[in-house]
Amino acid sequence: MIRNVLGSVVALVGAAAAVQSPFHSWFDGRLGRDYRIQDLFDGISGASSSVMGSILLPFLFAALVTLVGVVFRLRWVVALAGLITLGFTVLWMVRQGQEAGGLTVDGDGNGLGWGVAQALAGGLLLLLGALLMSGRHRSAARTGRTSEPYPVPPDDRPDTWPPTQEPGPAAYTSPGPEPEADPYTGPGRHRASPADEDTAQYPVQRPDEGDEQGRDRYHPPHP
Repeated sequence: MIRNVLGSVVALVGAAAAVQSPFHSWFDGRLGRDYRIQDLFDGISGASSSVMGSILLPFLFAALVTLVGVVFRLRWVVALAGLITLGFTVLWMVRQGQEAGGLTVDGDGNGLGWGVAQALAGGLLLLLGALLMSGRHRSAARTGRTSEPYPVPPDDRPDTWPPTQEPGPAAYTSPGPEPEADPYTGPGRHRASPADEDTAQYPVQRPDEGDEQGRDRYHPPHP
């Protein structure tokens, strides 16, 4: 974050210096805005030019490119603006050297002026700002990574149709106690029920049968 702010400030200062440079002397006291943009390709002439048709035009374009790079934090865009500024400045120096037979600097205001130095400094500051900027960081969506520290396991359950119905209230009722298993596993496991066993062990006797048996037992028959 700090690198982006510092690089943006340096780049904006360089763009401002490049835009201001055509309003200073470029060669022998002639302002940079007096040079036509076509003189950079056809050769330097003595014809004057309008402000928007002068060498100021490529510097304004470089400043616009710088603003785009600073807003979107694109280092290569800011570097492109620096290359545009340096490229047009060096191209003017080549054409002016061909026209004058050489480029000189003296203390009397002849030769190269302050405007050329300011344009070169602006281009170098733009490149320096691009180097200082850290650029944009890749987002999670762009790199294909999720913000979750642990991935959610996929659901391997089959998709059934129609969807299963939720159990009703009867499914949540607790079942009764299960019958205990018979521990005896030997022969005769499947025997009669306790009610039948009690009946077999203690047979029910009718009243008349009991009286007859009692009489037979205690009162033997007469001869």
